[in-house]
Amino acid sequence: MDRSINIIYFAWVRERLGIDQEAIRLDDGVKTIEDLLALLTQRGAVYAEILADAEKLRFALDQDYAVLETPIGSAHEIAIFPPVTGG
Repeated sequence: MDRSINIIYFAWVRERLGIDQEAIRLDDGVKTIEDLLALLTQRGAVYAEILADAEKLRFALDQDYAVLETPIGSAHEIAIFPPVTGG
């Protein structure tokens, strides 16, 4: 069963894509955040370049911290952002 998810981009990820969020349809093959990133990289060179080193990005699924292996399940949104540093 296809479903939709809202993707929110932050910081330089947002700036490089030129959008702050988008809703996309997920097919049954997209089960984890890693699967979602693979789908996004098919959307063009900019996506592929930004997501090429996913280990350097951070993710939140319905506002809870997540990792690449996290199942998407019935989540409504995912945030993609660079690591946050403080000082």
